[in-house]
Amino acid sequence: MAGLDDMGEKLAPHIAVIGGGCAGLAAAAKLAEHGLQVTLFESSPNLGGRARGVDWKGLRLDNGQHILLGAYQETLSLLKQAGVDIDQKLVRLPLKLRMHGEFELTAPSFLPAPLHILFGLLSATGLSWKDRFSALRIMTWMRLSGFKISQDMPLERYLIQHKQSPRLVRLLWEPLCLAALNTLVAQASTQVFLNVLRDSFTKVKSNSDMLLPKEDLSTLIAEPVANYIQNHRGNIRTATAISEITKDTQVKNNQGFIVKTEGGEEFHFSHVIVATSPFRAAPLFEKLTELNHAATLAKKLTYQPIYTVYLQYSEDAKLTMPMIGFAQGLSQWVFDRGLLYGQHGLLAVVISAEGDHQALTQEQLAVEIAEELSVAFPELGQPLWHKVIAEKRATFSCTYIIQRPAQKTALANLYLAGDYTEGDYPATIEGAVRSGVLCANHIIESIQQGTTP
Repeated sequence: MAGLDDMGEKLAPHIAVIGGGCAGLAAAAKLAEHGLQVTLFESSPNLGGRARGVDWKGLRLDNGQHILLGAYQETLSLLKQAGVDIDQKLVRLPLKLRMHGEFELTAPSFLPAPLHILFGLLSATGLSWKDRFSALRIMTWMRLSGFKISQDMPLERYLIQHKQSPRLVRLLWEPLCLAALNTLVAQASTQVFLNVLRDSFTKVKSNSDMLLPKEDLSTLIAEPVANYIQNHRGNIRTATAISEITKDTQVKNNQGFIVKTEGGEEFHFSHVIVATSPFRAAPLFEKLTELNHAATLAKKLTYQPIYTVYLQYSEDAKLTMPMIGFAQGLSQWVFDRGLLYGQHGLLAVVISAEGDHQALTQEQLAVEIAEELSVAFPELGQPLWHKVIAEKRATFSCTYIIQRPAQKTALANLYLAGDYTEGDYPATIEGAVRSGVLCANHIIESIQQGTTP
């Protein structure tokens, strides 16, 4: 049996990472960095999970349009580790929120955090002075309370308690909540929302910068990280679905694992990191009774969609800035991919969380979005073509009553990674990367301390 030592009792460290999304890639890269033998399995032909590129009409699109924040420290560290030139591959913009025709907030560059946000709120256009001071008060209260609440609650209730007007919620807090948590304010976790604000707005000013990719996410993240893993002797197997994980009874204390593929292959590992989506993770645990609790929590999760509507206009069509928000209609954020990627005339409209748009066909949705854009930007003309990408289970619902499974499981040497696992962040690239790094660090520490079987 490959991997067993001469005594047939102890398995040399060899880690399986199941799932090639951001969590799995981050975990494998961290393990490979420390010289550990790692094999990553991905069921699809392509790495990246939901953060991947899609080919359409000769263009490289994204499975969903993403932005990153300057506060995404683990993600930026991963990209640097993989040799990505951050300054060349990402457009860094100081925080500027524009809700078309209604509201604009600009954080001045001459002030440190958090004064730049407070000044931005006071000088925001589209708000009454009462609303500006109301927003300033709640931000001050958040900071004084350490961005913590004694018991989680729906964000909408929290905002009402702090006397945020319906207009202020609609123009500021709800767009931020949808962008960060992909969950409506009526159900969204206040504590997770506060965690995002804490890291983005109060430490260093650059944390609140918006980082807009200049390349599709496969080119930006998956491909360089995969190259890094392979260059550090890691093994990557795409188009290889895993059907089952069982204990390896020939390993001391049963603390090894047999990983079986749907093609009938078997592999022996000392450690396993399951970095799939939660609805794919639970079926892998059927023969591991120690994981019943984790499987139950994974099965209880509910999900939120993200729709990305691409519209190609004439090549001379463009917006005045790379990202503009909408507080009315179906459109929420529109990105000018000509300004970002050089894909001139191509706009991407993002619609987060559940809503009326789900009742429309993709054709109807594209027509409705095109109409909204024609009203907002009549100079665009009519789109030449459209493409709708609908991720029905794009993220877990980040609600105030959610219970998320921990990375460490009840079974020694088996870990869970993914943006849905326990942590401060919602379902974001940063949350996924953090979870993967945490799992890898647990394994590295156990091996260094000699506690691995």
